[in-house]
Amino acid sequence: MNNIKNVTFFGCASVSAGGPTYDSAKEVAKLVAQSGRTVVNGGGPGVMLAATLGAKEAGGKTIAVYYTPSSATHFEGKTGLNYADETYEEANYVVRTKKLLELGDLYIVFNGGTGTISELGMAWGVARLYHGHHKPLILFGDFWHNIMDTFKNYMMVRPEEYEVFTIISDPKEVVPLIEKYDNLINTNGHKKLPDNDPEKSLFL
Repeated sequence: MNNIKNVTFFGCASVSAGGPTYDSAKEVAKLVAQSGRTVVNGGGPGVMLAATLGAKEAGGKTIAVYYTPSSATHFEGKTGLNYADETYEEANYVVRTKKLLELGDLYIVFNGGTGTISELGMAWGVARLYHGHHKPLILFGDFWHNIMDTFKNYMMVRPEEYEVFTIISDPKEVVPLIEKYDNLINTNGHKKLPDNDPEKSLFL
């Protein structure tokens, strides 16, 4: 039984095909879709578009969550090339992020800017709050080691907060890691909480 059915992709909106971040995201999404899981992203360009296109190449299903900004002049918005099977349009950036967190059962975070940082911060914080039945994070790229070590050395981050993510740099590592998390959840990795819990969408 797959507990991890939907995988949300976070990452830079300005990367293009041929670059390492874009190409890695596309390959990872392709492999995730081949494993029978749905790829979720923010409906925009860059890593988000790469995720949709990669999943589509594998014949997989995609979900996009976006919003149409009226005053956020530095937000990329939805791109027409990101043709997901299912879409959600939210009221603003914060609600959009919340929906991406709710839809995903696991998050993959690629290189990005302040938007990606905000998404990581929310996903990481929520994982810590529900530690023991949290949604796992995969941080893609060796550069994450330096970033997370800096947090560990200078910020008041609790030890258990380093248990909710794994850093990898090879697309081929992603699906085996997802399956490892799935097996842990099935055996003894997660506590079982009531299905009618009002916060259910934020934990597994």
